[in-house]
Amino acid sequence: MNLFETYSARVAAAISALAERGALPAGLDLGRVVVEPTKDPAHGDLATNAAMVLAKEAGTNPRALAALLVEELSGDAEIVKAEIAGPGFINLTLQPAVFTAILKDAVERGLEYGRGASKPEPKINVEYVSANPTGPMHVGHGRGAVFGDSLANILAFAGHAVTREYYINDAGAQVDVLARSAFLRYREALGETITIPEGLYPGDYLVSVGQTLAKAHGDALLGKPEAEWLPLVRQTAIDGMMAMIRDDLAALGVVHDVFFSERSLQVVDGNKDAVKETIEDLRSRDLIYEGRLPPPKGQKDEDWEDREQTLFRATKFGDDVDRPLLKSDGSYTYFANDIAYHRSKFTRGFPQMIDVWGADHGGYVKRMQAAVKAVTHEKGELDVKLCQLVKLLRNGEPVKMSKRSGDFVTLREVIDEVGRDAVRFMMIFRKNDATLDFDLAKVVEQSKDNPVFYVQYAHARCASIFRQAREAFPDLDLAPAALARSDLARLTDEAEVGIVKLIASYPRIIEGAAAAHEPHRVAFFVHELASAFHSLWNKGKDSPQLRFVNQTDRESTLARLAFVHAVRGVLASGLAVAGVAAPEEMR
Repeated sequence: MNLFETYSARVAAAISALAERGALPAGLDLGRVVVEPTKDPAHGDLATNAAMVLAKEAGTNPRALAALLVEELSGDAEIVKAEIAGPGFINLTLQPAVFTAILKDAVERGLEYGRGASKPEPKINVEYVSANPTGPMHVGHGRGAVFGDSLANILAFAGHAVTREYYINDAGAQVDVLARSAFLRYREALGETITIPEGLYPGDYLVSVGQTLAKAHGDALLGKPEAEWLPLVRQTAIDGMMAMIRDDLAALGVVHDVFFSERSLQVVDGNKDAVKETIEDLRSRDLIYEGRLPPPKGQKDEDWEDREQTLFRATKFGDDVDRPLLKSDGSYTYFANDIAYHRSKFTRGFPQMIDVWGADHGGYVKRMQAAVKAVTHEKGELDVKLCQLVKLLRNGEPVKMSKRSGDFVTLREVIDEVGRDAVRFMMIFRKNDATLDFDLAKVVEQSKDNPVFYVQYAHARCASIFRQAREAFPDLDLAPAALARSDLARLTDEAEVGIVKLIASYPRIIEGAAAAHEPHRVAFFVHELASAFHSLWNKGKDSPQLRFVNQTDRESTLARLAFVHAVRGVLASGLAVAGVAAPEEMR
């Protein structure tokens, strides 16, 4: 049951009834009408902006329209009070029975409470991580991985058909540098003493790739020219790096449905050249021309060259300048490959695409969105979510670099030290466009100042209440169906009612997080719910009548156990979409 959807429909019905009586014009656009929680609970349970956004179209002023709506809504048996606030907002106070019914629904549905109805179309492609296969993932990659995976979880829970994708950047100069670095490790595995020159990858992670090559080929590659050994070494190195990346992702609980190779877009082993095909398609629609670009202002653009070149009319689709597709040697720019890749997403059935990138790619967003509009004939949509930097600290001090990677702390080192749950929860406990301070010492503290512990502890407390209840009432039926039949109207304390209203808002939180592509909303919500529950627990210490298990009052105990069951279910659900465990007890 989504309270806000229900009352949005009732507001719409009230507007329709007024239109049928001639009090309002027919066909008003309700697209901007919202029903949301009041900012102050003292002002009621729900608020709507209907009169504010419809008054001009209706040819009246907001308060006059609000008065009409208040009169219409006041006839609803579930509405205790409807009143005008400020310039024309409408506040609604609901009957307590409304929230009792929602609590009953939450008890009965358990982990399914808040799940949206199936929305098979449009299909959504979420591309995340897509780290270059040139080494282990760092903590910044981890933030994008958790963000993308949690977002995909939320979209799926909201009912959308979601595909999770990883784009393997296995074409271009960086993988040739990887191959040359791996070849040095190959020589090292054969007994040579090597020096890794500047410009190659110095990390120890390539040692195993060198050993693999030595085992497979002996010294047979040593006498070959680079043109012969480089393709073989490159593929072995990419395979080794991707195996390591997949292993790191598994440790983080991150999954992908598709691993898409950049090289597969070009003519490789008989594949058609999808990049060439894309360029020809754009050229046939006069979206490509030969021209010269002025030098870029501000940030350097590695694709810019001072020459006549093949350009995509990106400005026609909202970009600042047109963009080159071919380098001076005739090879494709990274942008050309990326256009073909996103065209592939569309042709594979994904009109909605979400890309999760690092903050250093911010300057690339406009051109990619322009390209998606072009190759999809403006039928596709690309939303790019940028994840800001992660500052790794220990007790407030910056963490030193990793020996394994050569120049950064690897994601796996962080997971191994603090655990998957701490990494996942903290990565979305801050909005993606804000820098994140990740303190290795703080995220393992067992205190209310550690958000992941605080939320998991609330869930464990719920479980402990049920263990206590089973000891106090061995014969009590604690199945959800039995709990849902309890007298939930007994829950009248202000703190209890406040938590029930929080539970009522959970479906809206899920729907909003899915629509805005903002996983942090769910993390913030479960933390708020946990905080309210801990406060109620503490309140019970001073007020015995509020304790969850009362041996002298069986009926109140049943009602409160139903309440706790609902809290536990919502906490577990929110943690699940974040990819975080919901423990039964804390150790």
